Amino acid sequence: MGHVIGIGASPKRKEDQRFLTGRGSYVSDIKRPGMTAGVFVRSPHGHAILRGIDKSAALASPGVIAVLTGEDAAADKLGSLPCGWGISDAKGVPMKEPPFPMLAQGKVRFVGDMVAFVVAETPAQAGAAAELLTVDYEVLPSVVGVLEAVRPGAPQLFDDVPNNICCDWELGDKAAVETAFRKAAHVAKLSLVNNRLIGNPMEPRAAIAEYELGTDRFTLWTTSQFPHVVRFLMGALVLNIPQHKLRVVAPDVGGGFGVKQFHYGEEAVITWAAKRVMRPIKWVASRSEGYVSDRHGRDHVTEAELALDETGTFLAFRVNTLANMGGYLSTFGPNIPTNLYGPLLGGVYTTPAIYCNVKVVFTNTVPVDAYRGAGRPEATFVLERIVDVAASEMGIDRVEIRRRNMIPKEAYPYQTPVLVQYDSGDPMGCLDGALVAADVKNFGIRKAESARRGKFRGLGYSTYVEACGLAPSRFAGRLGARGGLYESATVRVHPTGQVTVMIGTHNHGQGHETTFAQIVSEKLGVAFDNVDIVFGDTDRVQFGMGTYGSRSLVVGGAALSKATDKVVAKGKKIAAHLLEAAEVDIQFEAGKFSVAGTDRMRTFEEIAGAAYVPHDYPLEVLEPGLEEQAYYDPVNFTYPGGCHIAEVEIDPETGTVTLVNYTAVDDVGTVINPMIVEGQLHGGIVQGVGQALYENAVYDEGSGQLLSGSLMDYCMPRADHMPMMNVATHSTLCTHTPMGVKGCGEVGTIGSPAAVINAVVDALSHLGVTHVDMPATPNRIWRLLQNASLPVAAE
Repeated sequence: MGHVIGIGASPKRKEDQRFLTGRGSYVSDIKRPGMTAGVFVRSPHGHAILRGIDKSAALASPGVIAVLTGEDAAADKLGSLPCGWGISDAKGVPMKEPPFPMLAQGKVRFVGDMVAFVVAETPAQAGAAAELLTVDYEVLPSVVGVLEAVRPGAPQLFDDVPNNICCDWELGDKAAVETAFRKAAHVAKLSLVNNRLIGNPMEPRAAIAEYELGTDRFTLWTTSQFPHVVRFLMGALVLNIPQHKLRVVAPDVGGGFGVKQFHYGEEAVITWAAKRVMRPIKWVASRSEGYVSDRHGRDHVTEAELALDETGTFLAFRVNTLANMGGYLSTFGPNIPTNLYGPLLGGVYTTPAIYCNVKVVFTNTVPVDAYRGAGRPEATFVLERIVDVAASEMGIDRVEIRRRNMIPKEAYPYQTPVLVQYDSGDPMGCLDGALVAADVKNFGIRKAESARRGKFRGLGYSTYVEACGLAPSRFAGRLGARGGLYESATVRVHPTGQVTVMIGTHNHGQGHETTFAQIVSEKLGVAFDNVDIVFGDTDRVQFGMGTYGSRSLVVGGAALSKATDKVVAKGKKIAAHLLEAAEVDIQFEAGKFSVAGTDRMRTFEEIAGAAYVPHDYPLEVLEPGLEEQAYYDPVNFTYPGGCHIAEVEIDPETGTVTLVNYTAVDDVGTVINPMIVEGQLHGGIVQGVGQALYENAVYDEGSGQLLSGSLMDYCMPRADHMPMMNVATHSTLCTHTPMGVKGCGEVGTIGSPAAVINAVVDALSHLGVTHVDMPATPNRIWRLLQNASLPVAAE
């Protein structure tokens, strides 16, 4: 049944049949017998002492089963929400790591901080009771911006965290950088903001918890990108539940973008509460609730300096960043603006000396963690903006200054001065391809046509590299990771030759069920339709680390490739026995095992059947069955890269920026499914354009209120904001992954913000504009145009 569909093909996605016909299974679709409803009561204040909570009216409300608070959690001696990554300063002093209670204890530190959980028969009854809860707050001054948080006299979030600084982190050779700056012919300087973002996945977060008294087992259904990690963090570190007594299921998940990567307090509270009330509980976040509880992304303020010689060659790069952590440390929070940021400041250039200082800062805002790209877009934006500034100040063409400093293809593997070594790449090839595809040579004609219509047209470049395939465990461990970052796969061949794969990553829109099936189809020669992919259930799948950091194909796919190799190796043993040949003489190709130099052969299906009917096996050397498992922990990150070119048109009367052309040429290594890669590039680019032109999470400085707390005030890009995107690949193969893959899920968000803002600045450069902070909203551009000589403050 069906055909082999292997690597390089673009079949329709397996998973789309159930999604397009409304047969997906999401957490909010699940119903359990006797299920109740839960509602969280959240702080309306950014910073306050929690004086007390009066439950009496809420408990007396119709249908209410329980009202739980931080005092109840403390009485049960439950743990704090763990941070999965610890960092240290240059002297090895560990970061400040204050407790993060799942329900607030003593103090609330951001609007949305959870103070109570109400369980009732219906959502309406739980919501009504939540309104009756009386919480006594002593409101304190809030601080929401990193610049303000580190100033003397600023409100302090934690008594034992002076100046609100979690860690003062450094990377690079500071002395070498200072020496290079003293010798520089020119120094370019730039102050910029990397704006705060909110993930806004189509499906809000949700959870259902159930406790079975007869087996003393818990089940948590949750919208998560890594169910095994939730089981470990929540079970072992928060609720003290033995791992074999806790099942975590992440069914279909409607988008993640990093937002669903973390272990959230809601998961722990609802699981704990399910045992207390002895009934299943469901909680589904509203969209507005998600705005004040989903982890936010980015939020940096940076000072950057680039030293150059008289020819425009880069001598040194110095970056000082204040990174916002919000009110507490989230699961991976401190790792994002440090280890995933500083090592990428070399970009695609041969800059010999780099120094980066990052002060990780607490503020009275929603905790900040990974958002698609996670540190890499922030680094690329800083670097690619200052390269443009340097080119302008020195009178060098922006493409030419990049060419002069690019790592040549023949220089790979290339050791950067900031930890990482790029194994392969061809940034010049990507740049050359993008210049042709974007028709840069005729840009002047298009610019003149815009001018005739009274519009300003600009062209922007971004040449970038990223580190993805989040692993390797040994490297990550040295940087503070508190767990492994390998991946796992089990390939189960059934007696009839069909295959079920259990894999530790999670598919929440990327197309894994399709691409993983293509790998198995090609490597085993089985029909594409005869391969099923299972994920997201800790009772069905061996321990895996989940999906984030463009790691699913790079790490999970590699584990799958290794497992299929083991299946083939065992199949050769069985075939050698059946064909009465030496194992070394057995060949496997196109789904057939054969004896070299003869016409004797067995099909894969025949070998599968024989594996489960071992009538004459030499059992002392050959076990029955055909199922293999593999774990894969790579030796290095992978390093996708590329060149993005954005072309914009600005209406000076309204300040509106229109993206009129967008070109991307990306090096993503081996392309398993071109259609899915193209889709990932499109999606990533749109998110990056969203940051550059539209999206911005804004807080009120005095109260800590989120002012952009709904889609009325938080603008995201729509289809009609985007031109037809011209995307292509120019791939060099990764030298250390089994299939040469590099990853593609985040490259769009990494290349696009700088390309778009560089285009905006280019369009306004004739007015003396040298920088525009993101997002380049019509209001910001219009105000800038009113007095082009004055910088526009961040909104």
